[in-house]
Amino acid sequence: MDKVDWNQLRAFLETAEAGSLSAAARKLGQTQPTLSRQVAALEQSLGVTLFERVGKAMVLTSTGSELLVHARLMGAAARDLGLSAKGRSESLEGVVSVSACDGIASYLLPKILLRLRKFAPGIFVDVVPTDGLSDLLRREADIAIRHVSPTEPELIGRLVRNAFGYFYASESWVRENGHPRTAADIAHHDFIGADRSGNYLAFLQAHGLPVTAANFRCFADNTATHWEMVRHGFGIGAQIEDIANDTAGVVRVLEDVPPVPFPIWLVTHRELRTARCIRIVFDLLCDALAR
Repeated sequence: MDKVDWNQLRAFLETAEAGSLSAAARKLGQTQPTLSRQVAALEQSLGVTLFERVGKAMVLTSTGSELLVHARLMGAAARDLGLSAKGRSESLEGVVSVSACDGIASYLLPKILLRLRKFAPGIFVDVVPTDGLSDLLRREADIAIRHVSPTEPELIGRLVRNAFGYFYASESWVRENGHPRTAADIAHHDFIGADRSGNYLAFLQAHGLPVTAANFRCFADNTATHWEMVRHGFGIGAQIEDIANDTAGVVRVLEDVPPVPFPIWLVTHRELRTARCIRIVFDLLCDALAR
């Protein structure tokens, strides 16, 4: 076929990203039957099977996986067109400060901000790396990327998505120490601690890992430093999947241990949200972090 219906392609893209028709329908504000018909129409028009129905989940076929690459490119182009149509041009000027934990600031933000630079080169972003919570009411930042929802009534927040973290070690560490897969496998393995107060130890224990203080032979309360110590073979550490998938030389371990939830929130001040430059950066961050 020469033409592809964008609505059908978007239905396919969102279903593939969400993993189910119901989740995709909620995101698009449509009914599940409508979305199902659009996906079926795309399959019929292309003459291929894009999904295998496994219970309520929609699992991509090999053909669907190949098409997803192109659908993502078209989706990104559509979003970029929307950005331009909304006036995100060189005429916009201003400074917007964004706070984020050191890990996100170091490993995710640079690529996102390069995209902003393309669409609005007059907007300058001041990145504020911190593993604490920036006080937006005191204007320590215009926008904050957090893992918790805001509690102050003067602030507004948007849950971008529920990301997940897993446990990782370097390839060299795994070659030397073996590949622990279950909680029972970790008795004598080294973990990288996040603090000396015992909070991280207690968190891991509550998560079902039978660790003790003896498992921690080094500490780093900075998330970027913590990840670099994992990468260089000091021991096991947790990391958000987005960052780990983009890091060479690390291996997921403890596959049988449940993932660590990492909700991603964007938070800003009610007054600041109305400023055009801040709104542009807020929307771009929301779009990029959602993917």
